[in-house]
This record gives sequence, C-alpha cells and structure tokens, in this order.
Amino acid sequence: MGVVTSAGRLVTQRVAPRVPHLAPDLTHSFVSEALHRAIDGLGPLKPAAESADRLGSVHEVVETHVRYAGAQGLLTGLGGVLTATVTIPANLAGLALVQARMVACIAHLRGYDLGDPRVENAILTCMLGREAVDRKLKERQLPGPPMAIATAPVHDPDLSRVLTAEVATDLIQRVGGKRLAISIARRTPIVGGAFGMGADGWATWRVGIYAARELRPRNRR
Repeated sequence: MGVVTSAGRLVTQRVAPRVPHLAPDLTHSFVSEALHRAIDGLGPLKPAAESADRLGSVHEVVETHVRYAGAQGLLTGLGGVLTATVTIPANLAGLALVQARMVACIAHLRGYDLGDPRVENAILTCMLGREAVDRKLKERQLPGPPMAIATAPVHDPDLSRVLTAEVATDLIQRVGGKRLAISIARRTPIVGGAFGMGADGWATWRVGIYAARELRPRNRR
C-alpha cells in the first residue's frame, strides 16, 4: 500500500481540489447522506440494525462489508482513467455508504442507539481510522475517541459538521490517491479493477477493526 500512500499525498495538492469540478454536486454532504442511508436503509438496502442482527457477530459484519467494498472498488476501477469523471464520485459514495453501514452495524451489536446523534458522530470518527483520530486527539482537534464521543453528555452539532467534512476529505484523498496509483502503475482497466478491489477492501477492513476495538460493549436499556 506504499504506492497508495505516496499517491495520496499528491492528491491533497492535485486531485482533491479538482473533485468539485469533476462532480459539482459532490460536497461533504454526501457523507451525511451516506450515513443516514446506512442507518435507516433505503429500498433494498436494509437498515443497519436489521442487517447487524441478521449477521449476528462483529466478525461477520466486517467480513461482509469488506467484500462489499471490494466489489464496488472492482466495478468503479474497471473504467480506467478515462472514465474518472464518473467513477470517482461513484467510488466515493459507495465507499462512504459501505463503511458507514459497517460501523453502524458494529455499534448496534455493541449496544449503541443508532438514533442517537452522538453515536452518529462516533461512527464518523471511526470512519477516519486510528491514525487520523490519534493525530487529531494529539492536536486537540477532537474531544475524545469514538466511545467517548458516543457517550458524551450532550450532542455537539458543530462536531457533526466538522466530522462529515473530515471524512469527505479523507475519502477524496484515498480514492483519488488510488486512482492516481492505478494510472501510474499501468493504464489497464482490468488492473485498475483489481487494484481498486484490494485497496477498498483493505481500507474498509482497517476501519472495521478500529471500530470493533473502540466501540466497546454497552448494556442496552
């Protein structure tokens, strides 16, 4: 994943600023929408709590959503570099939905109320990943780790806006970095699809493991 990490740094300067031009309607609001769809369900997509109860364990939740992430990464990567104006927004929305749904499922199984906006903030925090959260805690840009946010005395709506923007920026950087790495490695659609599957699956697995560690079990009331 070293290529993706290096490419991700380039995206901060080159790719991320161009995303609004590639998709004018794509702002941090897509993260908020993905979170609510993940929790409440939409059409054939079942609500997170229902899906979590069906899967039955955190392990199954993570494994299932890693497969989902890999599948959407494969499909959005198959278009190659020439269709990036379509596939980058699709990959962003798909990855946000899959990861939000996975963390919401984990939160439900651990006894958290998915209707609580504090828990929504904790889900978004988990989606940032361990490294980003640890860095922001050290710089005092976050009030606490995911569980502390989920059980805070009151909900902070300003924190919700900050977190959705942070998650959106992180996803743009990772998806753009992956796209740049694909184009550097080989401009072949099949290679791009395989790379996208692996990168998105790996990123989702890391988020899932972090959420499972941070959202410790609570007694349901």
